[in-house]
Amino acid sequence: MSLQPIIRTISQPLFAILLFLPALAQQPASPIPSTGFRELDEYRASRISIYTDDFGQLARYRDADAALAPPAAGESRVVFLGDSITDYWKLPDYFPGKPYINRGIDGQTTPEMLVRFRQDVIGLHPKVLVVLAGTNDIAGVTGRTSNEDIEANYASMAELARAHRIRMLFASVLPVHNYTHDAEESFALRPRDRILALNKWLKDYCAKNGFVYLDYFSALVDERGMLKRALADDGLHPTDAGYKIMASLAEKAIQKALAGNSAR
Repeated sequence: MSLQPIIRTISQPLFAILLFLPALAQQPASPIPSTGFRELDEYRASRISIYTDDFGQLARYRDADAALAPPAAGESRVVFLGDSITDYWKLPDYFPGKPYINRGIDGQTTPEMLVRFRQDVIGLHPKVLVVLAGTNDIAGVTGRTSNEDIEANYASMAELARAHRIRMLFASVLPVHNYTHDAEESFALRPRDRILALNKWLKDYCAKNGFVYLDYFSALVDERGMLKRALADDGLHPTDAGYKIMASLAEKAIQKALAGNSAR
């Protein structure tokens, strides 16, 4: 019995694979690892140039920071540091006449905020700093991040603020909802137990270290433990009604921080 037909049968598929390998090698590798969530993958891919060229996005506020005059005598300057929830918040509309400065950047996580902390916070010489951050860390926008890592970044911000006699105010991570189609993926990326755990840590940390804890969560959550439907169309970013509630709470917390004897 001749072995030639058998060899030919085996060789032809193998030969085809060998021919295909160079072409396969030329295919571009996926630019960023998949998270399993289509919208998040697309968003992360759209930010590759940011992650590689300006991770903290120092360019966003560099010119505005340089042009900002030092605080006037008696001015109680406040900086709001955060992600898109802060970025989209038109502070002059909610705090008219107040020297409140918005330094939020869409999509940012706590390590990115730390990169620009000196430029966008310390260099502006505020009396009070309001930090609203962590929801994008939970979602994995800049990679998988444990609560312990987020807490370490919170603590680093607090220690930097204390060293520069800036009164620290930590806002709770907001609840989320999945009441609309647009909210489904965003909700799935932010497990409620992680939000609750971070907020508990923040509250305890503030109590132990003399910082003010700003509890947005309790004012925005519904009976199901989710963000009230009327306060966010996409399940994450507050509507005008949501920002109005937050503004009232923030102003009370800022005045409490200003009334303190130090930035301890």
